[in-house]
Amino acid sequence: MTDTSTPQTPSKPIWIKLWPVYIILAGLAFAISQGWHTQLSPAALGENAVYLNTLVQENFVLVLLAFIGIYIAATVFMVPASALTIGGGFLFGLAIGAPATVVGATIGASILFLAAKTSLGETLKGIAGPFLGKMEAGFNENAISYLFTLRLIPIFPFAVSNIAPAILGAKFRDYFITTGLGIIPGTVAYTWIGAGLRGTLLDAAAAGESVDVGAVVGAAAKNLIPALFALAVVALIPAIYKKFFKKTAVTA
Repeated sequence: MTDTSTPQTPSKPIWIKLWPVYIILAGLAFAISQGWHTQLSPAALGENAVYLNTLVQENFVLVLLAFIGIYIAATVFMVPASALTIGGGFLFGLAIGAPATVVGATIGASILFLAAKTSLGETLKGIAGPFLGKMEAGFNENAISYLFTLRLIPIFPFAVSNIAPAILGAKFRDYFITTGLGIIPGTVAYTWIGAGLRGTLLDAAAAGESVDVGAVVGAAAKNLIPALFALAVVALIPAIYKKFFKKTAVTA
């Protein structure tokens, strides 16, 4: 009897499946080796306030496009970029800085999401086993609520919020929409801080004085955390209702 079954293609080794991780880590290592991460800090903004202000005045469109490109790269290579968001407010003001940040962050996050959707996601699922399968089922029952919550809760690093949904099976459409909308409150808040710093930093530079930008930003950011947590709780309400109240109605 002839065997007509189709031969199975051998599975690739795990070290090959993890190729997106190598690219991301290589980009991160290169950024650190060049010291770029030190430029994405409130202190660097204070030190270069006059230069950056002049650069924007002379090359507004070019600097704006460069800012969006840098934000995309920082997001893809998982470089913390909250200071970059503040810098966007300083450079362009709230009306332009916030949309520019949302565009850059959303594109970068989408690239990272799609990278995690490759063989990397399947490999991590295989390593995690049944536990991740249970999490995935619960996540997808209320995907929109959970995705918004990931964006709004400040304790989750942005990189985690970009990769976790891909591993948990989120649809790209839901991910893209919730990312673009969910990061708006935090983006507006931090951009507003940057816009408020503009006059302070330029006046201090003109007077030859220094400003502890980190302390100013830290004090302002502390006031934002309760508001962001409140928004996250609101985003979770549909999931909580569906989990507890509907289940009670069914068993009643």
